[in-house]
Amino acid sequence: MQTPRSLVALLARRAADQGNDRAYVFVSDRGTEEAVLTFRQLHDASRALASRLTMVAQPGERAILVFPPGIEFMAAFFGCLMAGIIAVPMMMPRRNSARDASAAILANCEPAIALTTSAFALRGDLQARFAQENIRWIEIDLAADASATVDLPEPAPDDIAFLQYTSGSTSEPKGVMVSHANLLANLEMIRLALGNTRRSTYVNWVPLYHDMGLILNALQALYVGAPCVLMAPNAFMQRPLGWLRTISHYRAEVACSPNFGFDLCVSRYRADQMQGIDLSSLKVALNGAEPIHAETIERFIATFAPHGFDPRAMYPAYGMAEATLLISGGTRGGSHLTRSVGRAVLQAHVTEAPTDPDDAQIVVGCGRALAGERIAIVEPERRTRLAADRVGEIWVSGANVARAYWRNDTATHEGLGAEIAGETGLWLRTGDLGFLAATGDLFVTGRIKDLIIIRGINHYPQDIERTVQSLDDGLRENCGAAFSVSDESGEEALVIVQEVERTARHSIDPAEIRGRIREAIADSHELSARHIALIRPGALPKTTSGKIQRKLARKLWLDGSFEEIV
Repeated sequence: MQTPRSLVALLARRAADQGNDRAYVFVSDRGTEEAVLTFRQLHDASRALASRLTMVAQPGERAILVFPPGIEFMAAFFGCLMAGIIAVPMMMPRRNSARDASAAILANCEPAIALTTSAFALRGDLQARFAQENIRWIEIDLAADASATVDLPEPAPDDIAFLQYTSGSTSEPKGVMVSHANLLANLEMIRLALGNTRRSTYVNWVPLYHDMGLILNALQALYVGAPCVLMAPNAFMQRPLGWLRTISHYRAEVACSPNFGFDLCVSRYRADQMQGIDLSSLKVALNGAEPIHAETIERFIATFAPHGFDPRAMYPAYGMAEATLLISGGTRGGSHLTRSVGRAVLQAHVTEAPTDPDDAQIVVGCGRALAGERIAIVEPERRTRLAADRVGEIWVSGANVARAYWRNDTATHEGLGAEIAGETGLWLRTGDLGFLAATGDLFVTGRIKDLIIIRGINHYPQDIERTVQSLDDGLRENCGAAFSVSDESGEEALVIVQEVERTARHSIDPAEIRGRIREAIADSHELSARHIALIRPGALPKTTSGKIQRKLARKLWLDGSFEEIV
């Protein structure tokens, strides 16, 4: 297809060519259709909103998008693009919570307006939360008359479409300035990598304020002219098999989730609840946004292959907001790639086959660089390019990489304007560790800032966390944090913070399980777990995509803010 100049032009094309086709469908937790928008309805509702926005805000001003699950978000997003207002998707602030990033985001982007639904505009605590910011609230009306709209200039390719705030798993959130050119470049890269067409129906539960939910699902579906079926994230968390039922019902080809979502489907599997569910339509089950575990993939395949799931549909991928979204991926139907490496040599940033089965660690390939993009593995201190199979920092260059962070020149220079020694050209420093195989396949091994260094040896926290969670069903999967703190002598000491399943809180013996954790970590990692905190479900801080916020967990532990199960 001929690439449009902007997302606004793309939506106008969809409204003209596929006006009556369904663009977005929102279903309840029981699968009932609650709302539908055709491409023409989306275009008209967005255009009507854009006309309203031009009367209350100037082009270039920011609008926060604060929405419950539903389809109104999409009209708000496109309305901002049409009016030249910079959209800022935001997680709905939690009631009485000081842990979310909303205050930092508001202070950084200084929005003039807030867009929401009529129901949420009435939420008293929400109004109070933003009262001091002097923000004008505007409610979305999907039935607004678009006949009296004003003429609006089409955005230029370099115009900022929206600010995508980073998840803040290791730092304060930063606003990535995503241009129309960045978006269109990455959407085309995704189309080529996933092999999507107008028939590639999506089913998505990931929140639309998250880049996976917005770009990889909602915008990519619109880019190829396919319908996107939306579910509430809470509905998925409570009934994950409902996601699979919806995929079956709509004969969806594409579904995306962080790794924990696939784990959740397996843990909640019930044969009686899967009756009549046929997953044979699913061509791309994309796993990304957090560390990908080989065991998760194997368990999902083993559990759902009897229900028509094709193992070749499993699609590990890698991406981040600074690259608009997707950085690497495989090919449709190409299955996934794993490699067994020695854990001990991996700690020294070398990848070799394990010499002992007990030393083996399985790492998952996240595909290759996308069309028109380059990936390099770089030694982060000397900034020199590393050869194949050497572990270093993952650097990325391409038309999908954003040029700047909003009002953060230091982070822009350090993170988005890096140069490889002896070479020309600017690169994105991802902060992630990994290696490239000789085939060009990327393997992600961890994050630089999360590395635990004790007595000069590197340890990946996710490996330690998996060791802990494999010990007992009462220890929640994907709900633990390993980090180090300095003890009285100045040496680094290992700390484990681990959630306990609600059903196991009264049956588990805390002293006994701590002993087992210490023994397992000593056996598998040759480390001593100095401190082990067992905490209630939901207490561990996570980002919107489910990543463990180890830096914040460390602060909360040091502050004594975790209520331990004794």
